[in-house]
Amino acid sequence: MLFIDQVDIAGKKILFRVDFNVPIEDGVITDDNRIRAALPTIQYALDKGASVILCAHLGKPKGKVVPELSLGPVANRTGELLGRGVALVPGRIGDQAVKMAADLAPGQVIMLDNLRFNPEETGKTPEERGDFGKLLASLADVYVNDAFGVAHRENASVVDVPRFAKVCCAGFLLKREYEYLGEALKDPKRPYVCVSGGAKVSTKLGILNNLLGKVDDIIIGGAMANTFLLAQGHEVGQSLAEPDLVDAAKGIMAKAKSMGSTLHLPVDFRYAKTPKAKQAEGVCKADAIPADALVLDIGPETITDFVAVLERAKTIVWNGPMGLFETTAFAKGSLAVCKAIAGLDDALTIVGGGDTDAVVHMMQLDDKFSFISTGGGSFLEFLEGKELPAFKALKECMK
Repeated sequence: MLFIDQVDIAGKKILFRVDFNVPIEDGVITDDNRIRAALPTIQYALDKGASVILCAHLGKPKGKVVPELSLGPVANRTGELLGRGVALVPGRIGDQAVKMAADLAPGQVIMLDNLRFNPEETGKTPEERGDFGKLLASLADVYVNDAFGVAHRENASVVDVPRFAKVCCAGFLLKREYEYLGEALKDPKRPYVCVSGGAKVSTKLGILNNLLGKVDDIIIGGAMANTFLLAQGHEVGQSLAEPDLVDAAKGIMAKAKSMGSTLHLPVDFRYAKTPKAKQAEGVCKADAIPADALVLDIGPETITDFVAVLERAKTIVWNGPMGLFETTAFAKGSLAVCKAIAGLDDALTIVGGGDTDAVVHMMQLDDKFSFISTGGGSFLEFLEGKELPAFKALKECMK
């Protein structure tokens, strides 16, 4: 796979696939981190005298032109951050985009409107996607993918454009994801610890099965731990759980033991009668959860156990909070895990997933982690051991 600094882009026209799917309220961007993350690659191209065509999606317009999901505010903010005008090509991509791309001069930047206004972008098959990828590729001399957030999507802008592009490569953002998630984890320093949280075992089964035998320790928290408690024969009261995955949880526990990975489950919890509660009603042991309550955070004894495992680690991958961290009373577990990992000076620490990222930023500790992934689904699929469609497409375009 080629990266942008390995390609001659001087004076060339570049089509950038970026992940600018940012939150917008009343026409105002409330978090521009995804835009800022792509700026180094875009600025690098501009410094080389290239002209830039940006393409991205916003929300789920489902193939229709939805004015509220136009990238207009994103183009404006990108222009502010770059210190130059970024003209928006409104509506679906067609003749106007072709003309504006053809007229681009070195140092100029335009942004195509929401890719998902075009139904072909999210077509499930090559036939449904049609020639949309070919059209996009025709706009530029070089295609650069710098959008890890959609690297797991078989969208036209991700998998079809590389087939038709004259030259294709990855940007600096995608390069960092590839280096940290791929290369750095091939031969990790040990102990190697995976921290897995969040609501559902179902979304993490692939990861857990892939990492068994590769990691020394697996820490499981959040509501997904409740399914493992059921597998141990414990009652979980009104807590969120997936009873249909009890056998899968039993299988993971058995495999962990036989493959040399130690599974760490909560031994106590903070609980309440409703997820809307502002205060915990108490702390209970994992085998004594009140029948009318639900567990919303790991308890103090569990925090001590988990932190002890983390403090001796040399490599940590963390995805998923330990509880309902959005409520202060149930954020203690997530914050303790975050603080413990951030405090490791000589360990490789990797974070991924929106909720996990939110915990890190809430504590303002993002500069204390080795790497924070920009992907959610892409991060999960990478940890499952899958080859992401974006990486596959970029590798194949070199053949």
